[in-house]
Amino acid sequence: MSNKIINIKNINGTDFGLAAMPVIFVLLWSTGFIGAKFGLPYAEPFTFLFIRFVLTLMLLIPIIWMMRITWPSGTALWLHIGVSGLLVHGAYLGGVFYGINLGMPAGLAALLVGLQPLLTAAFAGPLLGERLTKLQWLGLLLGLVGISLVLGSKLEFGTSLFAGFGMGALLCVMAALVGISLGTLYQKRYCTSMPLLSGAVIQYIAAGVLLGIGALLFETRQVEWSMTFMLTLSWLVLILSIAAILLLMALIKKGEASRVASLFYLVPPVTALQAWWLFDERLPALGLAGMVIAITGVVMVVRQPRQAAA
Repeated sequence: MSNKIINIKNINGTDFGLAAMPVIFVLLWSTGFIGAKFGLPYAEPFTFLFIRFVLTLMLLIPIIWMMRITWPSGTALWLHIGVSGLLVHGAYLGGVFYGINLGMPAGLAALLVGLQPLLTAAFAGPLLGERLTKLQWLGLLLGLVGISLVLGSKLEFGTSLFAGFGMGALLCVMAALVGISLGTLYQKRYCTSMPLLSGAVIQYIAAGVLLGIGALLFETRQVEWSMTFMLTLSWLVLILSIAAILLLMALIKKGEASRVASLFYLVPPVTALQAWWLFDERLPALGLAGMVIAITGVVMVVRQPRQAAA
């Protein structure tokens, strides 16, 4: 009887919490594009992101000091964490924000970055020894089809898919795609032993330096401190840069890189729902069908056991 009680507690407590982590992450992460839409009219992208990271560090460092959290040991681990920060935060956020700033539609940027699970799964085998089953590869392809339908139903393609912006915007978003894909794999390979909070500080410092240099070289660094901008900045700092990123690192630490990456398939559909709620952007039937297909693909990737690499 006592064993049954313990099992029930585990199901209702710890196991439920672990199962809810991916759902919470997707809900939080999907607000990033919404935040960009609100904030970019008031500040240039690198300046916007630099301010975001500085404020995040001002909150995290005192927390680490008060909680007496240990810092990573060894110069090599510090360097590895810094590299992962440049990729996961600097390249990804800088590329997406700057691409949107150069004229790429946010929906198309989300679609291109949504290719990440395919890149991550393709490289996870040779780099991390992970191998996907045929059914999981099918799930990855279904996810790609699903987000294509969701965002394709919202885009006006016209005569050219990339009409309205130059090659620079495309290169920025592709750099973001490569950055988040390589960063996920790099962190899983070299940074699994890092303390989450102090490790996040090192990552933010590295990304902040990169984005600060970008702001100095390419931007005027002027900011319109409106109420909308300050509220958006607060949300991005507290919810995205602290809560969601720490949750992402915990998920990477607990699971294979390609499985964690598959969660990003759900971000465009959830973002579309938030845009409908906030901006009355309605999804046609094709978009709703795409959501179902994307969710099905994610479930196929997450639920199926992996094969060990030979």
